[in-house]
Amino acid sequence: MAHMSGPHVIRGSVSLPEAELKWRFSRSSGPGGQHVNTSDSQVELRFDLAATEALPPVWKERALERLADRLTDGVLTVRASEHRSQWRNRETAAVRMASLLAEATAPPPRPRRKTKIPRGVNERRLRTKKQRGDTKRGRSGRGWD
Repeated sequence: MAHMSGPHVIRGSVSLPEAELKWRFSRSSGPGGQHVNTSDSQVELRFDLAATEALPPVWKERALERLADRLTDGVLTVRASEHRSQWRNRETAAVRMASLLAEATAPPPRPRRKTKIPRGVNERRLRTKKQRGDTKRGRSGRGWD
């Protein structure tokens, strides 16, 4: 069997553990001509997130939490059937799996720090508001008698 193009890196030095990936192949729907009915080009890639030891515990917790609605019994599944060749579909599935995990294990964004509005800015805003109001009040035509 031809080997995939190197390990699929999730982030930093952590990559998808080749040994823990389970592949399943089936016939893909869609175009493909006469070739389509004979080859299992659709790829389903499964990765047991709950049981893996390949991810740092913190990442694993984060991923389990964030991907909760995508998991079936702690297993993450990715399907690929865009390409006509099984090999390219395998590549696509592995890349998709790696990027999903990369996103799910990313550290949470820093909380936003509130900034104080300078007093001058506030006063200027209120002053222009007042002027605008006076302008509009002057349009009513009252006091012209």
